[in-house]
Amino acid sequence: MRLLPITDCKPGHRLGKSILNEEGCILLAEHVELTEKLISRLQHHGISYVYILDGLTDDIVVPDLLSEETRRRATREIRNAFRKTMEEAGRKRPIHHQPSLGKTFREVLNIIVDDLTANKDAMIMLTNMSITDNYLYQHSLNVCIYSTMLGTAYGYTRDELTTLGLGALLHDIGKTHIPLEILAKPGRLTDEEMLVMRSHAEIGFRLLKDEPNIPLLSAHCALQHHERIDGSGYPRGIGGTEIHDYAKWIGLVDSYDAMTTARVYKSAMLPHQALDILYSGAGTMYDLDKLTLFRDKIAIYPLGLEVKLSTGERGVVVDVNSASPQRPILRMVTDEQGNEIKQVYEVDLSKRLDLSIVGI
Repeated sequence: MRLLPITDCKPGHRLGKSILNEEGCILLAEHVELTEKLISRLQHHGISYVYILDGLTDDIVVPDLLSEETRRRATREIRNAFRKTMEEAGRKRPIHHQPSLGKTFREVLNIIVDDLTANKDAMIMLTNMSITDNYLYQHSLNVCIYSTMLGTAYGYTRDELTTLGLGALLHDIGKTHIPLEILAKPGRLTDEEMLVMRSHAEIGFRLLKDEPNIPLLSAHCALQHHERIDGSGYPRGIGGTEIHDYAKWIGLVDSYDAMTTARVYKSAMLPHQALDILYSGAGTMYDLDKLTLFRDKIAIYPLGLEVKLSTGERGVVVDVNSASPQRPILRMVTDEQGNEIKQVYEVDLSKRLDLSIVGI
């Protein structure tokens, strides 16, 4: 399958990977034939890229990081818990405990960890295509998945992964108390609105700090995930070793997922574009060692993406070199002059250091 911008999709293209709804269930199944109306609807829902079948690349399989059942259950539990806290906030009730919150999310996290640790060599890939009507739910799950994968690669124990994962899963729960007109505003926030938005970190901490079955350190992840090592973050402007390592991991992947996920007011970036921005903050906003591990665990060029080489040739990414993700294996589709290749062949860029990717 090939990864295409939704703007390049044409009626007659067939989906190579399903589109999910807010509950993690299939909205449009793979092999569905796209029509002008469907393409327009996907654009309206904020879908920036889709996988399509094109004959030449149908054998490319994009793996899912979680099983369909795990993703569905995790999304459902996040949605239910967040909606409940939103309803409490809407009735202007004071923050109070939800005794089932810790138990529910521990169970969810256990199955997520089981799925991820079953394949410790898995790469962070651009895999799930979901409508963006409820960004908060999907974002919370993505940040949990990425943080847990990085924690596994870093060597954390199961208990440590649980604390990190719970902090990641619930890092944005404070946003359930932010007015919807601010949370979903399509344009730039005013200074007053930004102050309200930034309060979600402290609100999240207050929601979680006394909850049974949720470690206090997980609550501190909600409080600290927007702090930066140079002290430029919020809410307290702390830096360096004052920020817990778990919060540093979560802050890093929170930024990455925000950039690579489409919103109603912005298109999604591709992984290599987001990584460039993260690296511009290396050593100031983000911990360099953590960013380096993150770089080594991410499929910078997603499977199915067409790239242009320094020679002018073009190829489609068919596999990722885990030891060198920035140099994938390509299936060549055009020559230096842009002519289609009749007999396609593959090139491993990790073995062809004379070639480099110059465009997508």
